[in-house]
Parts: sequence; C-alpha cells; structure tokens
Amino acid sequence: MSAVDQGASARKRHALSLFAGLPRHYDTLGAVMSFGQDPRWRRALVRAVAPGPGQRILDVATGTGLVARALVAAAPTCTVVALDQSPQMLERARQIAAGKPDQARRISFVEASAERLPFEDGQFDGLTFTYLLRYVDDPAATMAELARVLKPGGRVASLEFGVPGAAWARAAWRAYTRAGLPLIGRMVSPAWNEVGRFLGPSIEDFYARHPLDEQAGMWERASLRVKRIRPMSFGAGVVISAVRVGGPDPA
Repeated sequence: MSAVDQGASARKRHALSLFAGLPRHYDTLGAVMSFGQDPRWRRALVRAVAPGPGQRILDVATGTGLVARALVAAAPTCTVVALDQSPQMLERARQIAAGKPDQARRISFVEASAERLPFEDGQFDGLTFTYLLRYVDDPAATMAELARVLKPGGRVASLEFGVPGAAWARAAWRAYTRAGLPLIGRMVSPAWNEVGRFLGPSIEDFYARHPLDEQAGMWERASLRVKRIRPMSFGAGVVISAVRVGGPDPA
C-alpha cells in the first residue's frame, strides 16, 4: 500500500485504486483514447514551461514519466524530479527511464502527494502537472502548495482535460466520453473499463464546480500570474501557464 494511503480521503483512495492497474498500457492507450491528442497536449505543456539549461524542474502527477522524459529531452542539462502518489505508475516510469542512461541519470522519482510536497520553499526553477486537480480534495490549497516550492519568477504549466465550449463539439465530446471511452476500456481490461466509465462524468463535474475563470483565480491567489489559458482540440484539453510572482517575469 502507498504511504499516502494512510488517512486518505475517499477521492484519493479512488485515485490510487484507479491508477494501480493502468501503468503497462498507459502511454499507448492515452494516445489512442484521445485520438492522438494527448501527446500533442503534453508537447504544448513542455513548451509552455520552457525548461532551460541547468534548471531543476518538478513534474507532479508524473504517471509513467511522459512529461518528465520530454522535459529532459527539451533541455539537455536540466534535471527533473518526477513525483506521483501511485507506486505502480512510478515503477513503470523508472523502468522506462532505466532503458536510457541519460534519462535515468537526470530524472529522480519521488512517491508523494501533491497536497503535501516533501520539499522546502522555492526549490524548483519550473513545475509541471498533468491531469491532477480532479483527484485532489482542495484544488485551491493544492495550487498554493505547488506554488510554494517554485522559485520567484519560475514557470509553471498544467495540462487538464476540458469540456468543449461550442455546442456541436460538446455534444460530440459527451457522446464519445459516455459511449466510446467505456467501449474501448471494456476491450482492454477491467481497470481500463473503470477509467472509461469514470472520465467523462469526472471531467464535467470538475468544470461544473471549477470553471476556467475560477481556476485562473486559484492560480492568481496562489501567487501565480497566469500568462495563457490555451484550450486545445476544440477545448478537450487545456494548457495553463503562469509565472511565480516575486521575481523577474521571463520572456
């Protein structure tokens, strides 16, 4: 059992259970189930945080390490701390990185919760997180905790699923998330069946409680100056980028 299980809320226990059975096919099925958009969104995330030479980047909710590996590829002398609360996902990330010595040397792995990061204030030059906020009990408090470990002037960028704004796109998205995703999941495994049934309602519930303008307010209250909110693929994915207040504003 993960160390972060102790005293965990129902939401967190569900997240840990949900991801326990996914690591083996996660990268491939993430691309398939998003019609190839998930890799595109992640590339936009990495470009938004723009890692520089020698920088230390924290990748929260790293999963199987897709973004962590892209970060070290984008800046050959930066290092990345890849953090996740799922031991199964982290182990898969370690296995993949071990096949490339340079990645294994420059990526370290930490099992911990985004709500309680095991780092002192201002430890990182940049920070990324992916598909995180739907799985935490208090998104605003989590944003404050993420901002805490970022140096003033440091960049932060996130990728979350979105709900398309246009009526036709939203109708197509809802039909796919309610019927297509569960069908694909059932064809793969019981664990992916659960993901397929869970995703659509989970995303809509999150945006009903926290629309984009309210999310931007969370970032600003956490001393993160929002630079861009970028809906992608008709709004099915959203990349948000910001700068930690208190230092020079990077170009």
